[in-house]
Amino acid sequence: MNLFKNAVTFLIIGITFLSCNKKEVAFQDPLITNRDTTVNPAEDFFNYANNGWFKKNPISKSNSSNGIMRTVIDTINGQIKSICETSAKDEAAVKGSNKQKIGDFYASGMDTIAIEKAGLSPLNAEIKKIDAIKDVSGVIASIAHLQTVGADPAFTFYVAQDDKISTKYALFFGQGGLGMKQRDYYLDSDKRNIEIRAAYSGYLNKMMRFMGEEEAVAVKNAATVMKLETDLAKSSRKLEMLRDPVKNYNKLSVAQFNAITPDIDWKNVLPVLGAAKADSVIVGQPEFFKALNTTLKKYTVEDWKMYLKSNLVNSYAPYLSSDIEKENFKFYATTLNGVATQNPRWKRVVEQTDTSLGELVGQVYVTDYMPKGVKEKLLEIGNNIRDVFASHIKKLDWMSEATKQKALFKLSKMVMKLGYPDKWKDMSQLSVDRKSYCGNVMKSKIWEYQFMINKYGKPVDRNEWVMQPQTYNAYYNPSNNEIVIPACNIIVPGYEGRMPDDAILYGIIGGSFFGHEITHGFDDQGSQYDDKGNLNNWWTAEDLKKFKAKTQLIVNQYNEFSILGKNVNGDATQGENIADLGGVIMGYEAFQKTAQFKNKEKISDLTPDQRYFLAYGYSWMINRRDESKMNQIMTDVHAPEQFRVNGPLSNIPEFHKAFNVKKGDKMYQPDSLRVVIW
Repeated sequence: MNLFKNAVTFLIIGITFLSCNKKEVAFQDPLITNRDTTVNPAEDFFNYANNGWFKKNPISKSNSSNGIMRTVIDTINGQIKSICETSAKDEAAVKGSNKQKIGDFYASGMDTIAIEKAGLSPLNAEIKKIDAIKDVSGVIASIAHLQTVGADPAFTFYVAQDDKISTKYALFFGQGGLGMKQRDYYLDSDKRNIEIRAAYSGYLNKMMRFMGEEEAVAVKNAATVMKLETDLAKSSRKLEMLRDPVKNYNKLSVAQFNAITPDIDWKNVLPVLGAAKADSVIVGQPEFFKALNTTLKKYTVEDWKMYLKSNLVNSYAPYLSSDIEKENFKFYATTLNGVATQNPRWKRVVEQTDTSLGELVGQVYVTDYMPKGVKEKLLEIGNNIRDVFASHIKKLDWMSEATKQKALFKLSKMVMKLGYPDKWKDMSQLSVDRKSYCGNVMKSKIWEYQFMINKYGKPVDRNEWVMQPQTYNAYYNPSNNEIVIPACNIIVPGYEGRMPDDAILYGIIGGSFFGHEITHGFDDQGSQYDDKGNLNNWWTAEDLKKFKAKTQLIVNQYNEFSILGKNVNGDATQGENIADLGGVIMGYEAFQKTAQFKNKEKISDLTPDQRYFLAYGYSWMINRRDESKMNQIMTDVHAPEQFRVNGPLSNIPEFHKAFNVKKGDKMYQPDSLRVVIW
């Protein structure tokens, strides 16, 4: 994340706004207090920069991690709680208004008496439909129908821009249907994954019991579901294989799709999905669907019915009665992430209200918590970062002039969506009441599906956002060649009510947000899309060869990192690693233009360089439980935060100089292995 000095006024306004009514306290510079000076920065900079904070702020029993992200999200959750509670108390709220929907959704989630009384009944109508299935065609129709109501059996399906024709929406089919989400949980033979599979089998057994099965039948059915999902996992691609946009783009006519799955007539499935007029689809992993066709015949109709019911209940377990919700928490939060206790109910319901009605909450959030001028200032910052990136491209010694011009053109066409959308989504067709929490969640999921499927056949809306202004995150969308930075990313914990110095602004907000997301346009995936967002090679053969050699260096570097005895997957994480490296370098180069840097101004006895790199370390100040670290290694395309700091910084000579890193130190990277891409 990185900010420029012409944004200072905005940040003063924003931070003061966010911290009004707080008593003045003596300022303690987080870059000083967060440190652990018993750690040698040349050996482990991540813990040198952050372990002082970790020691004083242990992970709570209700969370899998703690740090800057948790701190900011807790601040935002508190603000959204106020929005929810105020809305719920507003008896004069007009039916159909944002306040009515937010208030009723939140109130239904807090009405534990009604939720306990309802038990599994909110899903009864869908369960009866599954029970009525009589043959394989009924199984297939049910798989398609459940996709439209918020479950995700057998495969994934969505509408998005065609990777090769970004002006058109396409239908995408991909591997899926796994209760544990990631194939390796089903297939890896190490002790931890064997234990996880045993716990998941136990969880499935409990879900069967909640559905009314006797113990012996529940055990049998759980084993069947586990076996079925394992078969799906065996035909699923590994995490790193899903990162190749070319190999995961297979455009087929409906007839061609039928040919590879002769027992699935997609002409009958597509109308159930709401896409009867489709003549082509994009199949991510054709081999998965060939295997699914076989799996459909391998198991009985009764087996499939049990799998479908299990998938449905699992999808809605967090919104049902406490016995079901707690078992779901026990497996997904405790077993997979090491979380001992649930968050308070208000926090869980606030987060779900924001998830389901984020577009409505966002409108109130912007009005109540964001100062005027957010978008204008963020756009100014984004353009400054883009200028720095352009300057960097021009100086590259490994890229030809022809490819540089195309890279610069793509960069110049990159769209900045900053702050919040100009036009909000129309959610007027979504009805919300206080009768059923699970019912409200399902209605919101149905609305989301209909919003998505209604895009098909219509012009692409390039103004759409897929994040809300209150979401502490950001993204790059290659199909639109755009970066999106929500408004709440201006929050810098510890600097409430005062102006952060430029090292903080450039190190936290610019490098890890602006620089990071812009670099995604030129990582191993983003670099395959042109300025219009089409999957189209714009590189010369020689330049592409050099680029791949450089990205292989970062793959090799991260493959050597290990945590709890398990190595980072350098292939799966390379896109984020490239973006981290590009972001911190762009932020640093921009910081060099500030008066603080030029005047060699010391603050808290830290040089400008030391402050910048400490600020970058602060941007990834996240401490995870061991279980969460292992889950991250298994399922996430982001490397553990420790390596998101130590990895890129070890490649930067200015960092070596600032903290006296020398040959033989763990943070030292010799010139022959140093990764320099953008």
